[in-house]
Amino acid sequence: MPTPAVEDYLKAIYHLSRSGAAASTSMLADRLGIAAGSVTGMLKRLAEQGLVEHTPYYGARLTGHGEANAVRIIRRHRVLELFLVQVLGYPWDRVHEEAERLEHAVTEELVDRMARVLGEPAVDPHGAVIPTAGGELHEPALPSLLEVALGQPSILRRVPDEDGDALRYLAQLDLVPGARLVVLERAPFHGPVRLRVGDAERVLGRELAATVCVEPATA
Repeated sequence: MPTPAVEDYLKAIYHLSRSGAAASTSMLADRLGIAAGSVTGMLKRLAEQGLVEHTPYYGARLTGHGEANAVRIIRRHRVLELFLVQVLGYPWDRVHEEAERLEHAVTEELVDRMARVLGEPAVDPHGAVIPTAGGELHEPALPSLLEVALGQPSILRRVPDEDGDALRYLAQLDLVPGARLVVLERAPFHGPVRLRVGDAERVLGRELAATVCVEPATA
C-alpha cells in the first residue's frame, strides 16, 4: 500500500495536472509545502514504482496505476468530508484538515460503508464530485463567477475546500452549493463582482469569485 507521503503526492499531481499540463516540481513544492529538492527525489521514486511518468525540468504525469490510486484517495477524502458534516455535525469549514488526516488511515471497506450510510452521494459538502467505488471520476468543466455570462441565472455547484476562512465568508453570503444566483456586474480594473443570491445582492472579490463554480440554469 502507498505510504501517506506517496498518497499526498499522487493526489497533488492529479489535481495539478487536470488541465492537461504536467505537474511541475515548483508547483508540487508549493502545494505540498516542501523543498523542491525533496520533490525531485520523490518523483524519481514514484517513477521507479510505475506511478508517474517524470521528465526532468518538465514535470510529472500519473500513469494509469498512479491515477487509479489518486482517485481512490480522493474518494476517501470526499466521503470522509461528507460523513463528518452529515453524520458527525462538523461545520463545512473544518472538515478538510480532518479528512486529510483520516484519509491515510481508513480502509476501502470503511469508506464504502460510510458511502452506503450516506446514500451513495454524488458530491461532497463543497460540491466536488465523489468518485465511485469502481474508480470512476467525471468532473464537469464549470464556469466560475468570472466566466459565466452576466444576467445568466445559475446554480452554485462547487467551492474550494481548503481555506476555512473563505468557506465561512462564503456561507455568510449564502454562497453554498445549490444556491441560485445571477452575476450582475464585474467592476473594471480587476474590481469586485456584484451578484444577486436569492433576493439579496452580494459583492465578492475577484480572487475568491474565480474559485466559485456555477452551472447555468436551464429554467
